[in-house]
Amino acid sequence: MSGKIGSEQKPMKEKVLEGKKHGMPAMILTIAVIALSVFMIVESTIIGTEDEPFLPLILGGFILLGVGWIPLMGLKVLKPQEALVLTLFGEYVGTLKGAGFYFVNPFCTSVNPAAKTRLGQSGDVDDSDRGAGRITIMQSASQGAQQANKKISLKAMTLSNAKQKVNDVLGNPVEISVAVIWKVTDTAKAVFNVDNYKEYLSLQCDSAVRDIVKIYPYDVAPGIDTTGDGKADDGSLRGSTTVVAERIRAMIQDKVADAGLEIIEARITYLAYAPEIAAVMLQRQQASAVIDARKMIVDGAVGMVEMALDRLKENGTVELDEERKAAMVSNLLVVLCGNHDAQPVVNSGSLY
Repeated sequence: MSGKIGSEQKPMKEKVLEGKKHGMPAMILTIAVIALSVFMIVESTIIGTEDEPFLPLILGGFILLGVGWIPLMGLKVLKPQEALVLTLFGEYVGTLKGAGFYFVNPFCTSVNPAAKTRLGQSGDVDDSDRGAGRITIMQSASQGAQQANKKISLKAMTLSNAKQKVNDVLGNPVEISVAVIWKVTDTAKAVFNVDNYKEYLSLQCDSAVRDIVKIYPYDVAPGIDTTGDGKADDGSLRGSTTVVAERIRAMIQDKVADAGLEIIEARITYLAYAPEIAAVMLQRQQASAVIDARKMIVDGAVGMVEMALDRLKENGTVELDEERKAAMVSNLLVVLCGNHDAQPVVNSGSLY
């Protein structure tokens, strides 16, 4: 018994069909054939009698009319930045690319498993779908013709999935949303390597966001290594959005390369703490800001007190013993570090 069961599939490669822009001559010829068949049927009644028309001519006219419309199935119209993947009896024939009027084998069928899939805020949705969240499938009868369109858009499109709740490296729940700009570069891989390349892209985007976000803290935290080099750094989701977005883009690109997709850009569109801890984190940030401000005020006050004592000693304005110096330092620090303006007290007695 052989140790290897089956045979390995050959990697799918896009094959662009050239020299197929013969749609107009083929349409004119087909119309001429149909007109000829109608003429033969009419002429058969003229040559023969009303009861017995000329049988060979009318038979040939009906046969020609029955098969004359088949070439119309091979007419394909493409607009700029559109492609059409064609198969013939299950075999991949090739891909039509570029604007034009094409004529191909009438028995070829176009394939696009993602024709009915609509991505949130992508180039292939209308305004009524923009609030639908992640992926919605159109099911109304008025859009049946649009669903039947098997053309693949080669334009740069935008995917904006719903906000995700992810724990950062410190375990804090964070809500994040990412917009990804992408396009199809290999139609054969997109159609045949994955079941639905749009759904595949959306799922890989969610996975990449979770994998990258859990590496970073929301704010800069001590002792956190976000680069993987074994050294702590100051990377964070809030302060390193460009770096985080680029890492997300690179991870998505690595996952969808076999699907014939190119990730042009990724951007973080929303970032915040989850609602259940947002208030606590706000208080923490406020407390940290107050501490930093107080530290700056105290540092400045100590410097001003030292300068005042040095100037008094240098000019010999007044001689103070250690006890009076301590009292003066205390009073100056109270005045400089207080939240309210100091109330002056006039001493009318002697200094001692």
